[in-house]
Amino acid sequence: MHRILSIVILVFGLIGWSNTTHASTYAKTEHPIVLVHGLFGFDELLWVDYFYKVPSTLDRNGAEVFVATVSPANSTEVRGEQLLAYVQEVIAISGAEKVNLIGHSHGGPTVRYVASVAPELVASATSVAGVNWGSPVADLVRAGIRPGSTLEGGAQSVVNAFSNILELLSGSDASALPTDSIAALEALTTERTLQFNQTYPEGMPSAYCANDGDLVGTNGVYYFSWSGGSTYTNVFDIADPFLALTGFAFNESNDGLVSSCSSHLGYVLRDDYRMNHLDEVNQTFGITHLFETDPVQVFLTHANRLKRLGL
Repeated sequence: MHRILSIVILVFGLIGWSNTTHASTYAKTEHPIVLVHGLFGFDELLWVDYFYKVPSTLDRNGAEVFVATVSPANSTEVRGEQLLAYVQEVIAISGAEKVNLIGHSHGGPTVRYVASVAPELVASATSVAGVNWGSPVADLVRAGIRPGSTLEGGAQSVVNAFSNILELLSGSDASALPTDSIAALEALTTERTLQFNQTYPEGMPSAYCANDGDLVGTNGVYYFSWSGGSTYTNVFDIADPFLALTGFAFNESNDGLVSSCSSHLGYVLRDDYRMNHLDEVNQTFGITHLFETDPVQVFLTHANRLKRLGL
């Protein structure tokens, strides 16, 4: 089934175009688009979008776009329930029957959760550098912070406080979106992610690094994914040295925090963009690789893809 649907996509030219002149309805999907941030993410922080310039560009090209508000740090299931409530609000406000979910990093498993528990509300679920098979970075950090230790308690207090500050600066209600940084850390480990996949398997490939995930899951939801495979991409980006350092935790292609193989879900559009984990959402402030596709264009092309599929 996956191969047949993949051929259909290729025949109809839905894998995307570059350098296209966009009409005002280029990204006008049938259902609203909901963007979901990852760990320590936000919708807007001091007038800066987490998905930098993505919502405004999609909007100018006809899409109805919402940026979800979920906890900066918590378990996938908790964030998933928060997202489910947000999706229900979007549907009530917009009058739409379904939404197209696009999640970055921890937002990938978060949108998968909603697609699994409420597929009747989800037209498509797209994972951008999603932590779908865990991250060695999370494994290393968890191994260094033993459960119940003094270090764990101290780290949790500091990181929770940081997350709450992010919520405050972004205008979110910290009391309504509780923070649990240790639960977030555990959710991104390989062990916990594999457990999550057993419960919510829709769209997942048969094995790590496989490319046979169903485009249309058994629940009727369309699944897509893309990611980067580089760490240091622009000398002027202050975040690149950090991602180049964390990239040493891997022995395979990665974006600094997630391996290319771990990002696979449903129809894999690409897993080797010259983008690191922040470039994928056009951060920091749009400073990305000079000779790679503009990340905003990748989102815009995907919206057009969803439109052409009637989603």
